[in-house]
Amino acid sequence: MEKTNPLLELARSRQSDRAYDAARPVEAEKLERILEAARLAPSACNAQPWHFTVVTDPQITHRMGRAAASLGMNKFAKDAPVHILITEESANFTSFLGSKIKDKYFPLIDIGIAAAHITLAAEAEGLGSCILGWFDEKAFKALAGIPEGKRILLDIVVGYPTKPKRKKSRKEARKVVSFNKYGEWEEP
Repeated sequence: MEKTNPLLELARSRQSDRAYDAARPVEAEKLERILEAARLAPSACNAQPWHFTVVTDPQITHRMGRAAASLGMNKFAKDAPVHILITEESANFTSFLGSKIKDKYFPLIDIGIAAAHITLAAEAEGLGSCILGWFDEKAFKALAGIPEGKRILLDIVVGYPTKPKRKKSRKEARKVVSFNKYGEWEEP
């Protein structure tokens, strides 16, 4: 019998959903589990350089959806019953120092990892999600009471999708994976 990998199955089924049932709220216990997965995400030097602002008030989420839609982008966001805003917070000294020495800004990597945890946890709960980077940050700050000096890096919309799963299109493994030397493929 072939062993299944639950994380691999989540990765295969997870997609960026762009249609949500606006009338169906997400249960609090599901949100709690999703946020716990985000809180447990790894980060460089355990800096945890994030804050998650969860917006569930239908009037505010609708206004956020409108603030995310411009130039034809993200029109679906107005129907998402949940917006999880990820705000960048200060990294600890060792992460900050490592970022300077290695010329890699670790907080951005860390926030990306936390976002992946959120989307996979949402999938595990039977919910859809989509990571948005295109939105009116000033409007979001006003709507969610986020201080002017903070930076909202991502908005992850979450809800019950209204469209079926799409066929996932990905490059074949040998085009994106190498073993032992860049660009060389060999069976593992």
